[in-house]
Amino acid sequence: MAEPHDLTALEQAAAIARSELSSVELVAHHLDRVDALGDALGAFVTVTAERALAAARAADAVPADQRGPLHGVPTAIKDLTLTAGVRTTFGSAAFADFVPPVDADVVRLMTAAGLVSLGKTTTSELGCSLYSEGLVAPPARNPWDLAYTAGGSSGGAAAAVAGGLVPVAQGSDGGGSLRIPASLCGLVGYKPSRGLVSGGPLGFGAFGLPTNGPIGRTVADVAALLDVLAEPVPGEPYLPPPRPEGGHLGAARRAAPGRLRIGRFTAPMLADEPVHPDCVAAVDRAAALLTAAGHEVVEVDPPLGPAAWPLFETVWYVLALAPVPPEREAQLLPLTRLLRSRGAAVSAGTLVATLGELQAQVRLGARRTAECDLLLCPTLAVPQAPVGWFIVDGDPAADFDRQRRFSPYCAIFNVTGEPSVSLPIGRTATDLPVGVLLTGRYGDDARLLGTAAQLEHCSDGWDRHPAIWRGVDSANVNGSGVGGSAP
Repeated sequence: MAEPHDLTALEQAAAIARSELSSVELVAHHLDRVDALGDALGAFVTVTAERALAAARAADAVPADQRGPLHGVPTAIKDLTLTAGVRTTFGSAAFADFVPPVDADVVRLMTAAGLVSLGKTTTSELGCSLYSEGLVAPPARNPWDLAYTAGGSSGGAAAAVAGGLVPVAQGSDGGGSLRIPASLCGLVGYKPSRGLVSGGPLGFGAFGLPTNGPIGRTVADVAALLDVLAEPVPGEPYLPPPRPEGGHLGAARRAAPGRLRIGRFTAPMLADEPVHPDCVAAVDRAAALLTAAGHEVVEVDPPLGPAAWPLFETVWYVLALAPVPPEREAQLLPLTRLLRSRGAAVSAGTLVATLGELQAQVRLGARRTAECDLLLCPTLAVPQAPVGWFIVDGDPAADFDRQRRFSPYCAIFNVTGEPSVSLPIGRTATDLPVGVLLTGRYGDDARLLGTAAQLEHCSDGWDRHPAIWRGVDSANVNGSGVGGSAP
């Protein structure tokens, strides 16, 4: 028998609209799952059960003609994202008791759309790493096998969605932080075009690298949440691309991008590193499906190469310099302290020169791939990594380098500002997910989502579940559900 969490986000909203389920019933059901599985998955730092149930009651009282496509649906907010009145730790013991007085714009927009947050999802400290293993919550674990990481920095969001704790979640991506967890956990993780989603009300735009975005089980769910997030907000540093006719959900539902020229490559861009055969095989499968759908898939050189790494590295060091009270610096993790010490050594002149050279390389890369409508490559160089693998030797410099070699693709598209999505095309021999990265032209989010949805249909859908999905049946824990897949 189907359980409420078996429904996609859009299906849950439709069930509410038909009065088959209430938002209160959905929220209570998912809170039971959070209570049973949240710590095992390391999905949440803070659960706001009473607040969520109150919001669900308010959602149920809204007249039907004032409800949007995701009204009343449970969701979650990344712990890097300001949430008024809710503890927001930024993944750090240095902010363990911090409660913001204001909402981030994306939180305000999700609340206005009738989504109901169950709490704050686990993230890496200050968003500095691609795994989520800190001191304020259990490590975010992959629901397909709890021995493996759910990634970062939106690792808790991915664990929550892949484990059936919420159907869709908000995250952010400054160097792959949505797409990496999506690849590891078998989800759709979407980094929008620069400027499409507000980063406010605080911050300076961070050189255009990070952006808020959605993560979910289907392209349509992700597109629906993107429509909620992609409302223009005055004062943002980057001009948003125009909204497509019918919205991003309309583009996903049409799944008809037209015949495209798609550039395929597997060579890593930020590291001269061998790529695992499973990652190449996933790209091969995606290319075959796209060709069968009528697109032209051609081999191309990557837009940028390993020479760009020192430039991105310098910028990343500077971005680690988020304000931290001096008396709390000692509470930061070794990796965070290392990045901040290196960032503090970067002069203003060096930073300006680095940004200039990085933009020059982006221009050259864009010209090399200008004849392609989309780019196709692996999301990661290795399919999975065990919890603790990055910090195994206790050396933060080795940890940072290990991350670069593990993920040498995603961050380039933060530099270019282009929309980029990880799609769960492949599987390992042990049935763990393997993602591919599909990237569009700047501002052409609708075409990218339409192609992703077309690829989803050609793959017979991606809404597959790990065995832990059935670890809670009607709010009763029946087993550990570690590894394997459920029907």
